[in-house]
Amino acid sequence: MIRRALAVFVFALLAAVPVRAATIQNIDLGKNATVWFAEDHTVPVIAFNISLPAGSGYDPAGKAGLAAFAGAMMDEGAGDLSSKAFHEALANRAIGFSARADRDHLVISITTLKENAPEAMRLLQMALTRPRFEPDALARVRTQIIQSLQQDQAEPPRVAGRAFSSAFFGGHPYAHATLGEIGSVSGITAADLRGFARRHWVTHGLKVAVAGDITKPALTKLLGDTFKPVSNHAVPPLPNIGRLGRPGVQVVPMPVPQPTAIFGLPGIMRADPDFIPGYVANYILGGGGFSSRLTDEVRVKRGLTYGVSTSLTAYTKASVMMGSVATRANAIRQTVQVVKDTMAKFAKEGPTQTELDDAKTYLTGSFPMAFASNGGTASQLGTFQRQNLDIGYVARRNSLIQAVTIADVRRVAKRLYDPAKLTVVIAGTPSDGRPAPQVARPPVRPEPPVPGTTPPAPSAPAADKPLTGPVTTPQTVKKP
Repeated sequence: MIRRALAVFVFALLAAVPVRAATIQNIDLGKNATVWFAEDHTVPVIAFNISLPAGSGYDPAGKAGLAAFAGAMMDEGAGDLSSKAFHEALANRAIGFSARADRDHLVISITTLKENAPEAMRLLQMALTRPRFEPDALARVRTQIIQSLQQDQAEPPRVAGRAFSSAFFGGHPYAHATLGEIGSVSGITAADLRGFARRHWVTHGLKVAVAGDITKPALTKLLGDTFKPVSNHAVPPLPNIGRLGRPGVQVVPMPVPQPTAIFGLPGIMRADPDFIPGYVANYILGGGGFSSRLTDEVRVKRGLTYGVSTSLTAYTKASVMMGSVATRANAIRQTVQVVKDTMAKFAKEGPTQTELDDAKTYLTGSFPMAFASNGGTASQLGTFQRQNLDIGYVARRNSLIQAVTIADVRRVAKRLYDPAKLTVVIAGTPSDGRPAPQVARPPVRPEPPVPGTTPPAPSAPAADKPLTGPVTTPQTVKKP
């Protein structure tokens, strides 16, 4: 109780601190692009967070993992630079460069000293307009992805996350894993990668967030020169999703002592007026770490787990309230039932005033910490851009949370937390002797296929990084 009271006091103080990036400037890069800029001359560093309409939701049928594969190849050679030369060009100027695909976007993060910003943007332009996709680099990255997928098959959280997304999103592209599957990745060719880059590495729908030591006129010219040769054609929208969820409990058998359960419900879309109350409600129920209802009921009172958490994640075409918990095999069913009971009680009664006050204090007080560095500022602004929020949201955000009433949270809790609609996937084998629906599990650690072959492409999902209280995170390919 003392630690919790101290935390509340600290965040109450932080809530009064102005957000470092509260003054966000807009830069005109054309009607189809969005650019936000936070000028800061404290240190000679500039951070870029760049989002393209090139996420895994755009993977063609039978090519699951194509978007992630293309993103992993972005720094593997471009223009007249081989993969080695491209990496050396980055390293010689200490330019941080990474690209990862989520469900809706390819997110590129670049951090550079002010003096090296023109070179960083030149390399980005080359990567976007003249990628090489050389055979040796392609084979190496393919092997790394396949190794990651093989490792996933032995990890209950990954197995449960994939099976959950498959059940929850059904036939929609969100259902398959961001990294794809061993079969589908094995069949992706250089031509597939070139075609995807040509169609999706475009400025129509481009979102850029920049923070750091540069002036608005200089940044406007730098970005204009960088993206001028990049194609501006429109990317077809992702398909709409019909029914979300497959209520009930499914089991993916695994010989592990500690199964993992992933559970979820249809969430609230980001543009819905109830999203902010839902965000606060999620913090109280399961997003608040050791202060959440679920932690109190599952861990503190019953000792069933070390940690349980939930998140409210909104994608372009769907939203999901998703949670995760791991426990011993003979307690997993009991744990799932406690989660359901806690959810039902929260839906019926809502929060206490103390819970609501503490949630507001934390959520508003911790917000300035996201802007503690140029990289953090660019990343946070990029997140808000991908959620299609307006440029004034940063300044309004805390007041929106402070305006949430206990009646708002009770209303949203009733709307959101219906345990009868809960989709639950358990990776692991419950040992309480009760039969359970079985879900076929992919073969464990198959031999990597011969490059150039095209085996069948099964689809299975992976959970993505949520807005708060991470449950599982999409993997990125580790490179040397």
